[in-house]
Amino acid sequence: MKTVACVAAALAVSVAAQENAPPLAIAKQGSFFVGGHDVRSDTLSTAPNFPPVGTITVDQVYVRYQIPVDVKGAPITLIHGCCLTGKTWETTPDGRMGWDEYFVRKGHAVYVVDQAARGRSAANSSVINSVKLGKTPPGELPVLQSAAHEAAWTAFRFGPEYPKTFSELRFPVDAIGEFWKQMVLDWAPSLPTPNPTVPALSELAIRLNGTVLVSHSQSGIYPFQAEAIDRKGIVAIVSIEPSACPDAAADVTPYTRIPALVLWGDYVDRSERWAPRLKMCQAFAAAVNARGGRIENVELPKTGMRGNSHMLMQDRNSLEIADWLLAWIDRNVERKP
Repeated sequence: MKTVACVAAALAVSVAAQENAPPLAIAKQGSFFVGGHDVRSDTLSTAPNFPPVGTITVDQVYVRYQIPVDVKGAPITLIHGCCLTGKTWETTPDGRMGWDEYFVRKGHAVYVVDQAARGRSAANSSVINSVKLGKTPPGELPVLQSAAHEAAWTAFRFGPEYPKTFSELRFPVDAIGEFWKQMVLDWAPSLPTPNPTVPALSELAIRLNGTVLVSHSQSGIYPFQAEAIDRKGIVAIVSIEPSACPDAAADVTPYTRIPALVLWGDYVDRSERWAPRLKMCQAFAAAVNARGGRIENVELPKTGMRGNSHMLMQDRNSLEIADWLLAWIDRNVERKP
């Protein structure tokens, strides 16, 4: 009980410190889009007050940014995972400071994206309308996915089964209702390969003239795919619990020139979903490093941080992990004069 009391006291101090943080000083904030293309269709609407024929823009990626007054490090781009949006990186479900604000406070310009066809990035519903109007067979409907609470519970490793939790779990399950509200319809299975977010990330990195791409889960492989398109502008990659890594048996030469970190939380070895993915990324890192690359594959429990879920950027020790991550970036990314 003493240990639990100590942890609770430490967390209370941490939350209080965040609540009492000085005003956030930013030089500039705003938003824009990268990527996208126009689609002409005659099934844009089935509503009587909107014409069905016309042109829409789809596959663009929304980017929201904040630039601090005192810039001290490389810009950081945050890319969310499956069934989520850029909200992943904002205020945690239990009301603590998210990584986007924390990184700004630490002197980094921060760019938060909504993947193509997610959040504030438009999706193309014309095929759905076409089926509804009888112009297209139902078999051509897009494949969509929504993650149920029960399935997400084990996928995000809050516990071995719903609603049980792992011992020492750091995720704030007392605020799980707020987390469920973050989850949205995911169009990714119906999008082209690579996902349109990938070339958009390449375009964004070039536009920023240097950024660290920080991805999570479904988007974990995207920075590596963007690197294979054009490494210009990508100064480092941080892939947090990626759903996949590039094939270690294929040509890994494109991945040898940029420092990268693949980061994992706890309980991975207990998950049929995540244990094979960890092994895949270990093999990929070994293959890249054997060719002279610089990829670190790190499991947080081996650093002394235990109890982290798949959503480690929202766990109760999220800022401790953020500091560890910033230290890695400082070691691996040269600062521009």
